[in-house]
Amino acid sequence: MIKKSLMGLSAGEISALIEPEGFLLKHAVSVAQSIYKKGASDFELINKIPGKLKALLKANFTPGILQPAASELSADGTIKYLFRTPDGRAFESVFIPDKKRNTVCISTQSGCRMGCSFCLTAAYGFHGNLSAGEIVNQVLSIPEAGKVTHVVLMGMGEPMDNLDNVLKACEIMTAEWGLSLSPRNITVSTVGITHGIERFLADCECNLTLSLFSPFTDERKVMIPIETLYPVNSIIKLLRRYPLKKKRRISLAYMMIKDLNDTDRHLAELKAITSGSRIRVNLLPFHPASNGIKSLSSSERMMFFKHNLVISGISASIRKSRGADISAACGLLAAGLK
Repeated sequence: MIKKSLMGLSAGEISALIEPEGFLLKHAVSVAQSIYKKGASDFELINKIPGKLKALLKANFTPGILQPAASELSADGTIKYLFRTPDGRAFESVFIPDKKRNTVCISTQSGCRMGCSFCLTAAYGFHGNLSAGEIVNQVLSIPEAGKVTHVVLMGMGEPMDNLDNVLKACEIMTAEWGLSLSPRNITVSTVGITHGIERFLADCECNLTLSLFSPFTDERKVMIPIETLYPVNSIIKLLRRYPLKKKRRISLAYMMIKDLNDTDRHLAELKAITSGSRIRVNLLPFHPASNGIKSLSSSERMMFFKHNLVISGISASIRKSRGADISAACGLLAAGLK
């Protein structure tokens, strides 16, 4: 008999499984908390449930914690983890330690089908969606799990292309019976699927980042094919008018490439689409991939962009590159996968 994994289930769903045997919601909450807060890989380690329930769980279920298959350490302390599902699908996540925060960047799919030309994950191809349990497991199963303060769904895959499982994973990560992370410490990144963004904003309180690349439609189509179906101008309008709760953040990720999207013309349009809004701009260094693009914007040019955005009243920052030497930086995941 194949045992059902509890990883990825809510306390209510676990309760529905054990209630027919006479057990209560409080028992399900204890099980969920032991798995999600303590990373319990053995039901015997759960103290607050009856012995009969432990026996039931052992006979029919598994906690579902999947350990990384391999890891790689960067010179800057970043650690990349490789995971494989039981059916062989590979995906990666990245732990990024910092002085005041420890972030884990997790994947939502094995590969990706968006076809963005600046991203090596696209070259790896699409190998399937990850379940909510497989998404959450990337936070729980790494050795640094107890140190994690922030989670970004910016790894392999397009979250809006696997939205049901992403929303379920966010529920688990923010629930009191789950990881108890603040929604303000979780950010989901997308290249822009309009109906998915609308549903995400309505059904989830976590932050959202839109990968822009260029504010001009004709240029964006070349690098981000989904632009043809979901024009970014319409998405920006949606983001500008969406009412945000206190401290919830909507951002644009702007990967800068010399002479391609870092000109004065691009800066002017970037200011035009964000001025007067609460949208933040995160400027990212480009990491050369196997697409013929070699020229990175200089640090001086990135600072010029940031300065001009800030003096225009637009919140802006430059994201520091981490883990590039082990292909763990933005756009490089799956570089070593076969």
